[in-house]
Amino acid sequence: MENAIEPSISKTHNDRVLLPFQFDVSKMLKEFEDLKQQHLIKYEYYDTIPLRAPAHIVDKSLPFPPPADDYADGSWTDWLDTTELKESPYLTSIVNTFKEHTKVTLVRLLRLAPGAVVKEHNDPTLALEIEKSVVRLTIPIFGNDDVTFYLNNTPVAMQPGECWYLKLNDPHKITNYGKTERVNLTIDMIPNNWLRNIIKKAN
Repeated sequence: MENAIEPSISKTHNDRVLLPFQFDVSKMLKEFEDLKQQHLIKYEYYDTIPLRAPAHIVDKSLPFPPPADDYADGSWTDWLDTTELKESPYLTSIVNTFKEHTKVTLVRLLRLAPGAVVKEHNDPTLALEIEKSVVRLTIPIFGNDDVTFYLNNTPVAMQPGECWYLKLNDPHKITNYGKTERVNLTIDMIPNNWLRNIIKKAN
């Protein structure tokens, strides 16, 4: 689990909001473990399993989309569920929770290895306040007491099964000084009135 902080921080900072969703940690973790051995893609700072991706990546028979003037909101391509998501009924049900209300773009399982650090950075298009953007929701699945997600230099108190909106165009970093991995599910979506209202009421 992520390091704890005072819960009042979400009431005084608009950069983090705990949303009114709760998901089954054991079901998510089982499906992650089922996928982990064969489908984990390794990058410099983290590992990932893609669950929803650009259509031409999921279906190789589809043409690469034409160049776009702006890639910020995901409208430059169609998005498809991957085989990995289709093999994972509970993760599919989570994604469908949001698909029913807005367009869902990139969805991934993200693994941070023991001892790994993601250096401070910002993602310019991942915030509700930006005119053309996507919103990334984060659902922690597995971690340890020595994992800390810092947003604007302040830890975020994320617990497994919760669902968080984080203002990721602000500076953020992650440290895992524990002896076990950290696993999150991230779901990107195009913000609409439904999502804005949920975030506003929860803040």
